[in-house]
Amino acid sequence: MRIFSTQKDTIETIVARKQSETKDVSTVVAQIIARVQQQGDQALFQLIEEIDQVTLSSLTVSPREIDAAVHAVSPELLNVMEQAKENILAFHQKQVQQGFVLTKENGVVMGQRVLPLAKVGVYVPGGTAAYPSTVLMDVLPAKIAGVKKIVMITPTDSQGKVPAAILAAASVAGVDEIYKVGGAHGVAALAYGTETISKVDKIVGPGNIYVATAKKMVYGEVDIDMIAGPSDVLILADASANPRWLAADLLAQAEHDPLAQAILVTTEAALIEEVQAELELQLKQLPRKDIAAAALESSGKLILVKDLTEALTIANQIAPEHLELAVADPFALLGQVENAGSVFLGHHTPEVLGDYFAGPNHTLPTEGTARFYSPLSVDDFIKKSSYLYYPEAAMKAAGPAVALFAETEDLIGHARSINVRREGEK
Repeated sequence: MRIFSTQKDTIETIVARKQSETKDVSTVVAQIIARVQQQGDQALFQLIEEIDQVTLSSLTVSPREIDAAVHAVSPELLNVMEQAKENILAFHQKQVQQGFVLTKENGVVMGQRVLPLAKVGVYVPGGTAAYPSTVLMDVLPAKIAGVKKIVMITPTDSQGKVPAAILAAASVAGVDEIYKVGGAHGVAALAYGTETISKVDKIVGPGNIYVATAKKMVYGEVDIDMIAGPSDVLILADASANPRWLAADLLAQAEHDPLAQAILVTTEAALIEEVQAELELQLKQLPRKDIAAAALESSGKLILVKDLTEALTIANQIAPEHLELAVADPFALLGQVENAGSVFLGHHTPEVLGDYFAGPNHTLPTEGTARFYSPLSVDDFIKKSSYLYYPEAAMKAAGPAVALFAETEDLIGHARSINVRREGEK
């Protein structure tokens, strides 16, 4: 990992993100989307065979397959999923918004309605990896919002099967329909609909570069949550931190992806040396050590600062997806955090608690977008509609003001719309 110090490096140098050299797949993705639009299910079967090397007889995951998956996973895992579900529901229930109505003395009534989206598509990565936690985190807020139909898509393994843990999580979360398709073609199916898969209003969930590019391209036809980049963690630590724990947390992030970013910001030079030693030791014991090592070498940072104020300045500029405050008094710093997807307070709150179990959503803004994006929430699955009522007297009283605005903008038809009512029936 690269070592920085505010005594010799500028803040700009320290916080600069390495520009990942990602290939441009927009032409390929556009072609895939066009095929799905034009050929529907036929294109999906062909693309699954071409891209995933899997031949399917049906896109639909049957109730029998779901039931078999529920029985295939251990009772212990099912119990953990149920506990996580309760924690996620309890947290997200607090996000529910209510409409309002405002009544004025002149009889004017105005208000806002909060309405659930009708259909939502949830993309769950699959194939070689299984992330049942993503199912719970993406589906349960939609259920709380009152979404009428939740459609899940996920790619299969080489045998044409969806991992049992994913299907079990879908059953626990209450997904309505599940289809065996992923990639850009799956996103296109959700956005435009096919003979089997109905068009949705919004697509949520992470995926690879083809999925992310497809989500960008279909935005406008449907809504999307966000474009997820490589995951990251920033740990802010003082002298009270345990170097062994810090190294474990950095590696937990690094094992995600060779492009994942793991950063330690500390006031203690000795802590940096201790964490380096722990990283070398623990890395050897990690099954995904090659991935983690690549991430640490590519994007890992150890940053020495003069005090916690300087550390927070760096953290707020980096705007991490995950921010751990591994300090003696984390609550004293919480109010100074301006940009972070989710904050983990104290030595006993590692980021992995949020990944799976605690309750706050783990679908978070990446690559510094915590400056303006928020975690996935119930808000992502609602829309708002305003309404307005004016009785005749109130309309006539407001008429001159409305007409003046319209005439100022040279929209005479707008002015006439109010004036014909003020003049009465003729």
